Amino acid sequence: MTCIATFYSHFGAIRFRKQCEEQGLAARAMPVPRDLSSSCGTCVRFEGTCPDPVPEEVEQVVEVIPEGYRTLWHAE
Repeated sequence: MTCIATFYSHFGAIRFRKQCEEQGLAARAMPVPRDLSSSCGTCVRFEGTCPDPVPEEVEQVVEVIPEGYRTLWHAE
């Protein structure tokens, strides 16, 4: 499963990418796709399930599907 996480800050995105890698998930930081909104403009695309726990800096996590995106998690 390919997922994208968006963030409130660039620092949060970098920390999340490192957390993914520590949990054995392939991850890379990249610009946020236009179809997704983001506060900082940086997202992390990763393979697999979302790392646990979800850091406070995460705005949302979506799964990439053929039709676009499916929301898996969104901050309140």
